[in-house]
Amino acid sequence: MKYFEPIFHVFYLSAVFYMSFKMLFSRKNYRLEKLFGAMGLILGAGDSFHLFPRIYALLTDGLEAHAAALGIGKLVTSVTMTIFYVVLFRIWELRFNKKESNTLRLLVGILASARIILSLMPQNDWTNYYAPVIWGIYRNIPFTILGVLIVYLILKEAIYHKDKTFKYIGVGVIISFACYLPVVLWATTNRFVGMLMIPKTLAYLWVVYLGYKEVKRSNITKSK
Repeated sequence: MKYFEPIFHVFYLSAVFYMSFKMLFSRKNYRLEKLFGAMGLILGAGDSFHLFPRIYALLTDGLEAHAAALGIGKLVTSVTMTIFYVVLFRIWELRFNKKESNTLRLLVGILASARIILSLMPQNDWTNYYAPVIWGIYRNIPFTILGVLIVYLILKEAIYHKDKTFKYIGVGVIISFACYLPVVLWATTNRFVGMLMIPKTLAYLWVVYLGYKEVKRSNITKSK
């Protein structure tokens, strides 16, 4: 694991940044493509704050010796992952032409704000390697509700419109949460539970890839 995990993280970040920059700097003025690119960039940039210190720690003197850097990285990731889902909600609006969704926008804004505020509370004790689990639960309550809401919205429209890409995106988000929540609850007491972060990370990579593949297909269709 000492070498496998760093290699995996480098592969993941390289793939996410490559697809994100390809979409962001495409010459096609396609709003959905730019949003998918921004979403992927937010994901990769946020994860970098946690993964680069983790890679360094794994290859040197261990995770506990770098608790402060890892904790600050987790805080940044906590905020950027919330923004990731807000952008995904906006993608849902554009994809399915949801113009009258002010109530949903308010709900998403409240949940995202609650998650960020809870993440910024000093009681999280981010720089402590054994940070309090209870605050991990608190800050993930609005985050989980936000994820469930967005999965419901995506799958509902994807099934109705027979949209295979967005149905898979919904499945990818479900997989990510199914792997992430056990880590929140038990990773500090059972290190093997932490390995669930690998399929969780792959699920997010899959979501970005699905968006990348879809907008490229759409661009080709528009150019014909």
